Amino acid sequence: MFVAWVVFHVIVCIALVLVVLLQSSKGEGLAGSAFGGGGGGISGAVFGGRGAATFLSKATSVLAVVFMLNCGALAFMSSNRSAGTVDAADVTESAVTRQAQREMDEQMQRQQQQQEMAQPTTASDTGSKANPIQVDLSNQSQPAETETPAEEPSGN
Repeated sequence: MFVAWVVFHVIVCIALVLVVLLQSSKGEGLAGSAFGGGGGGISGAVFGGRGAATFLSKATSVLAVVFMLNCGALAFMSSNRSAGTVDAADVTESAVTRQAQREMDEQMQRQQQQQEMAQPTTASDTGSKANPIQVDLSNQSQPAETETPAEEPSGN
């Protein structure tokens, strides 16, 4: 049923395009050039002197209304159709989605590693995990800081 509506919609679209192109504008359009020009020829014989413009404008209006109603009906049908038939198992992932998921996972792993490195080690952690940067300050000698009084200038 849905496929029949889509086929009907395509036919209406093609008819609407043709009717709009056949209408004469300031330059007489395709109706004049395709059918002999100047209101004569086939278009003048089939529709009469002014009949082509009236018929084509009415046909454009009717086809436009049919087109709009058909668009609404197809939108309604497709929304009901997709809600009832789409299952989580039926959805296929695209390559872009898989790549984006992979990059997000890698970013999460990097963030977790950075957080683990930034956390200070506690007493319980020292036995299980070595601190990556250990500085031993116990054997280093500190230079003695002695203050020597500055010589005061004598007032003599």
